[in-house]
Amino acid sequence: QEEKKQLTLKVEELERKLESTNAQNIEFLQVIAKREESIHQCQLRLEEKSRECSSLARQLEMAIEDAKRQVEQARERAVSRERAAQSKVLDLETQLSRNKTELNQLQRSKEDAERRYESRLQDLRDRLEQSESTNRSMQNYVQFLKSSYDNVF
Repeated sequence: QEEKKQLTLKVEELERKLESTNAQNIEFLQVIAKREESIHQCQLRLEEKSRECSSLARQLEMAIEDAKRQVEQARERAVSRERAAQSKVLDLETQLSRNKTELNQLQRSKEDAERRYESRLQDLRDRLEQSESTNRSMQNYVQFLKSSYDNVF
């Protein structure tokens, strides 16, 4: 009876460990889901910034064409208008440069997040595999204990 009681306690302990491992697995899955959502949000921002850069590039091209037409239409007024257009071009180029820099940073951030996600995912897979291996070992041990108990009685 004492052995049975000890075995029962061990089985209960193993069941608690199994429940704890299952809870951890659920937490890990929730973390993964949050990371995936974060990556998705980064991708959406990246796409938005790409569209914005394309729009700014088109605006820049339009501004340059407009400046050329103005120069052809009126030489006398060309100097002042050219300065204004050049200022606008510089602002757009600066903004485009900033957006490209931000786009590159977002791409690097996305790649870093993906690398961290992949690393974490692999770590979780490894831990899950280790946990499953441990569970199998424990189940085998419990089975062994049951069969030993059966053999003793």
